[in-house]
Amino acid sequence: MTETAAHPISFDTVTDAAAALRRGDVTATELTERALATPDDLGVYLARCDERALARAAAVDRQLAAGAEVPPLAGIPLGVKDILAHTAAPTTAQSLVLDPAWAAGIGDCAVVRRLEQAGAVITGKTSTMEFAIGVPDPDKPFPVPRCAWDRDRWAGGSSSGSGSGVAAGHFLAAIGTDTAGSIRIPAAFNGVTGLKPTFGRVPKSGVVPLGYTLDHVGPLARSAADCALLLSVLAGPDTEDPYSADVPVADYPAALTGDLQGVRVGVDTLDRYADGGIDPAQPRLFAEAVDTLRAAGATVVPVEVPMYPELVAIDLVVMLAEAHAYHRGDLRDRWTDYGRGTRIVLAGGAAVTGPDYVQAQRVRHVARRRMADLLGEVDLVVTPTGHLGAPPLASLDPLRPLGALSSLHTPYWNPLGNPTLAVPIGLSGDATPLSMSISGRHFDEATVLRAGDAYQRRTTHHLAKGIR
Repeated sequence: MTETAAHPISFDTVTDAAAALRRGDVTATELTERALATPDDLGVYLARCDERALARAAAVDRQLAAGAEVPPLAGIPLGVKDILAHTAAPTTAQSLVLDPAWAAGIGDCAVVRRLEQAGAVITGKTSTMEFAIGVPDPDKPFPVPRCAWDRDRWAGGSSSGSGSGVAAGHFLAAIGTDTAGSIRIPAAFNGVTGLKPTFGRVPKSGVVPLGYTLDHVGPLARSAADCALLLSVLAGPDTEDPYSADVPVADYPAALTGDLQGVRVGVDTLDRYADGGIDPAQPRLFAEAVDTLRAAGATVVPVEVPMYPELVAIDLVVMLAEAHAYHRGDLRDRWTDYGRGTRIVLAGGAAVTGPDYVQAQRVRHVARRRMADLLGEVDLVVTPTGHLGAPPLASLDPLRPLGALSSLHTPYWNPLGNPTLAVPIGLSGDATPLSMSISGRHFDEATVLRAGDAYQRRTTHHLAKGIR
């Protein structure tokens, strides 16, 4: 595809590219070739599917040339996190421990099947933290994921390659998973948009588990509108996932009205919990983002989210216990095959007692009621995703693999299960992206996405590309 004044290469969102494909302004092959030609110096991929991707793109082009009606994601290049089973490439969870034949034995996961039925062109499996937890271990034979804005900084865990890959143009969107922030953290650090849907909204069947009652699957893209389109494909029950919810799926793209008239937004700066410090630019950028929501028609009121310390602790206790249940045998038999940070975290689950786990679940139930009460007074809750931008890779300590969470507020929402959207709000003092989070009622992703879209229609932060 050659860029000219009459034919600019400007299809950087799924929504724009899908419309351009249907107008004939671009072909699926051109979109896919452009994505595959992007140099991977950020550790985005663990495995690529170039030939298969080009063949699928060519098939879409033939359908379009014949005047056929194509599905919603037809010809759109996407990346898939390497804990989702996909038989076109190995599924390793970025670990020496997982059997490479695991995905072949169970077939494509529900999410991959839905994407491909919707016409998506999967370009490859994206990098993650090992088994979706911890920090990079350079001693293992896997890429170290890097921030699209600064290669010396971390892309964020654990959907690392999904976040940096969207920012750098390796694909127009990607799939990640979120147990303590693993969609929202890489979205925040790389200046893209990431949605953690309601727990149970998107099936987890065929996904390597981390925390059985905490794991969420969701999209990362350049805009809330893109996330809405992707969620419309991903959402819905699956009989293979016992946690899957049989709840009606809204027309998410149709919910994007461009305004927030009648929407009441509660705002909590969470400054009192910024244990890792506050970037000098963050308070101003967050205040400006809230003002933009107000300008879109929202009524904005201050709130305090309930039980913040308790919910952060619950997320860690429950995640460690459930992860240890899955990994206990392999930790005993294959200790050194795990990365240093991963095995330290997973082994920590052995210290969580049965009473600890039960008590965490009891307090979790109370917290859900308290949040439901708050969301009876407001429609949405807006907070910072974190108070700092992406940390330098050199600052990550494999002996303290959860230390990077100290400046982030993502673990709060996972035990609650509410839908949460991370959207970029500008650049930190270190010229790396900062983000805010928009959360709503269970299964009301439509209002969350409406708010993110209304904000992004009035800003350009989500369109900025990574600077490398």
